[in-house]
Amino acid sequence: MAQAKSGDKVSVHYTGKLTDGTIFDSSAGREPLVFELGTGMVIAGFDNGITGMTIGDKKTVHIPVDEAYGPVNPEYMAMFPRNEIPADIPYEVGMQLNMHQDGTGQVMPVVVTEVTDTHITLDANHPLAGKDLIFDIELVAIG
Repeated sequence: MAQAKSGDKVSVHYTGKLTDGTIFDSSAGREPLVFELGTGMVIAGFDNGITGMTIGDKKTVHIPVDEAYGPVNPEYMAMFPRNEIPADIPYEVGMQLNMHQDGTGQVMPVVVTEVTDTHITLDANHPLAGKDLIFDIELVAIG
């Protein structure tokens, strides 16, 4: 039977978990995830975990931070004075916002990580940055 290799279009069912067992994503009840291996469409550890599998194979892949979303980057965190932010917006820790980047027109999702009387801290790191991940994977199809 053919083994999945770079360049193959693959279909997989998966459940993504943190090391404490918390599920953060799953294809259960949905169509399988379809992507081309080796093209950077998914995190490196997920790509590597599927490479070599055959249709019907199931396995659990442990993905370290460096093959997932990388470490938390302090440069992606910014503190803003409260008096520069509209007072009519009720900011709360954990709230997700969209921040417009100067000059580019692009929108970047950020999360409020701290709110004080004087400032608000926003974090633009991926929510899974700094975390080792575990995926239960089933290869459904190749091609």
